[in-house]
Amino acid sequence: MQACNILVIGGGIGGLTAAIALRARGFAVTVIERDPDWSVYGVGIIQQSNVIRAMAQLGLIDEYVSAGVGFDAVEIYTPTGVRVARVPTPRLVDGYPANMGIGRPALHKMLGDRTIASGAHVLLGVTAMELNDDGEGVDVRFSNGLSERYDLVIGADGVYSQTRAMLFPDAPRPEFTGQAVWRYNLPRPADFDALHVYNGPTGVGLVPISDDLMYIYVTTPEPGNPRYPREGQAALMRSKMTGCAPFIQELAEQIVDDAGVVYRPLEAMMIDGPWHKGRIALLGDAVHATTPHLGQGAGMAIEDSLVLAEELATHDDIETALTAYHDRRLERCAYIVRSSVAICMGQIGKGPPVDNAKATQEMFDVVAQPI
Repeated sequence: MQACNILVIGGGIGGLTAAIALRARGFAVTVIERDPDWSVYGVGIIQQSNVIRAMAQLGLIDEYVSAGVGFDAVEIYTPTGVRVARVPTPRLVDGYPANMGIGRPALHKMLGDRTIASGAHVLLGVTAMELNDDGEGVDVRFSNGLSERYDLVIGADGVYSQTRAMLFPDAPRPEFTGQAVWRYNLPRPADFDALHVYNGPTGVGLVPISDDLMYIYVTTPEPGNPRYPREGQAALMRSKMTGCAPFIQELAEQIVDDAGVVYRPLEAMMIDGPWHKGRIALLGDAVHATTPHLGQGAGMAIEDSLVLAEELATHDDIETALTAYHDRRLERCAYIVRSSVAICMGQIGKGPPVDNAKATQEMFDVVAQPI
């Protein structure tokens, strides 16, 4: 396809990796982001071997690895704290770790800096108010009063995507699972060299993200999808961990800063039909939002970006490229959503319990396959 002018809606992980991948293929790219401060919350994120491979394909691997902590195993524990498995994880890029823990601010800065350096145009504090696709292009009216015409628009605007709502108003909406996740940064022990996962009705994970920091995530049943005020969230998070393993309860005593707690209800959504309409397409959480139980939400968005850019560069027309993108991504993303939600349902008693060690190994086998 001849170089075309592309608008990416959303300046998060999916939108930024899409911009980087598209610029590498020679496309003109504009990224808009509704947050004028372009901020992210300050805890970490787990990213596995397929993301390491994707970062190599994006030409980002060295700066990416230097911004976090690599590790090559996942340790699985019972609710009482007994280790039952250490699952080695495959390295997909020679000389680099199998997995990464990285702080979201560090990842966001790296991707944002590279997006700007690539020549993409970034507009902050701006949203798309109208998208008018006439078959030859898309006329976009922005919240700042300006308008522009693009050959293609990509909605990478997250689980509550306005682009999806405009494109597919009858599409399934994100559905609350009955569970939420609490996150907090803690000092990292010197010998901490793997992701630690604790099974049980209250699921817990410990992830290294720097030389001196790790973050803890805690998944809890939250019937009725309550909303908690900021004041008192540290004490509330501690209280959610009272039945956990002794080591986890000891760590809980360090959770003292309300502002450091990140609480998020867990929602999931999968669009089984087309991911595009005309010259407007979706990627990442906008089309396949997952729970974090397999740590692959961001990974799927990053892979989407690579595949979309490749298909646009390979095909002579946008319709063929977007159909090929969907066909390559549907099964893999649907597997991640289904498998992650199954773990969630097992934890809160809405489905059969899932063996985390087995599910983790299966996930690694799946994502190790080429995209």
